[in-house]
Amino acid sequence: MDLLSPEPAVSIVVPVRNEADNIAPLIEEISSAIDGRWAYEIIYVNDGSTDATADRLAAIMKQRSNLRQLRHATSSGQSAAVRSGVRAARGAIVATLDGDGQNNPAFLPDLIAAIENGGERVGLAAGQRVGRKDTGFNGVRSSFLHDGTRDTGCGLKAFRREVFLMMPYFDGLHRFLPALVRREGYEIAYVDVIDRPRHSGVSNYGFFDRLWIGLMDLAGVWWLIRRKKPTPIATEVTSHD
Repeated sequence: MDLLSPEPAVSIVVPVRNEADNIAPLIEEISSAIDGRWAYEIIYVNDGSTDATADRLAAIMKQRSNLRQLRHATSSGQSAAVRSGVRAARGAIVATLDGDGQNNPAFLPDLIAAIENGGERVGLAAGQRVGRKDTGFNGVRSSFLHDGTRDTGCGLKAFRREVFLMMPYFDGLHRFLPALVRREGYEIAYVDVIDRPRHSGVSNYGFFDRLWIGLMDLAGVWWLIRRKKPTPIATEVTSHD
């Protein structure tokens, strides 16, 4: 069932690099989860893939008019891919998930509903993987940022597009969204999710294995939070006031 709308309410953004064999099954699962609930589009951000990812997407786009493909000429990383997808999104609510099949699209409706039901005060709904063992970096991050999030590495998230675009961009941004969303004065909803083995292939994105880069980013986010000043309330004055 193809539900293209001139104004989709929800954009599903999937960053991928060399995930050709995972494309078709994941799109089917996303569609099964969202069809009949929201007008939506699926945006695959092809981050410089060198396999058949582009061809697989192009073939499916002939049958699905709500599927879009953005392509990076060279691989720029997961944060850059997510950002490209959000900037191109037409939906006011954006949901993300990894393209390797480990994130189960069945949890997307719960994340999207958490944003809708939370009203303007909720800026992010974050998936938290059940049974996920805490990493040393996660512990350090939590003690520095106090973001109330035990699992920032889960790709399943939903947020208001306008809130994401407020964030200062840097490589690794997607791993620090909870702290940065709180920095802007929004609350976070949490949804328990269950990961599963990838459909095929090996991981193409990594972050916490690059510990030194992670610590540098952590220091930068901590500085941003410390430097944040209250956002002034601006009221337009008209000739009738």
